[in-house]
Amino acid sequence: MARNYFSLILFFLASCNRIETGNTLSNSDIEYVRKLNLLGPGETIYKFYSEFKKEKAGNFFTNRRLATYWIDDRHKEKNEISFAFYPDIRAIDTIYNPGASYCPYMLVTRMDSTKFKVCANGSRDEVRSFFEEAIKLWLQNRTQAPVSKAG
Repeated sequence: MARNYFSLILFFLASCNRIETGNTLSNSDIEYVRKLNLLGPGETIYKFYSEFKKEKAGNFFTNRRLATYWIDDRHKEKNEISFAFYPDIRAIDTIYNPGASYCPYMLVTRMDSTKFKVCANGSRDEVRSFFEEAIKLWLQNRTQAPVSKAG
């Protein structure tokens, strides 16, 4: 029963979150992403979405990469920090209807065939815009020489 209440609370917290731009994120949010080594010099966040609190979860794309993170303070082994620079991405698949308990996401496949998800939620138009802008940046930048090993 307590698990159901927790799930319900988490759902309502997540439903209040919205897709943000790099301009609407606070300086401390941007510095936190930088401390996670997900933002380099001259790199700009274009759009950002968190399923929970920004210190715990984030999904975003920049002028150079797609990235996601999940930080679990109680169970460090559950932490996930994943990213890929655009030239290191082989494919991006969009999943708009993943089921009732999940956010829409992009399934990012790296050149080495490893995968990760970048989630975004909001109205269908907001999610579509998030996905389409990220894919457009990837298509524009994928032919550059690979930047480095993805995280």
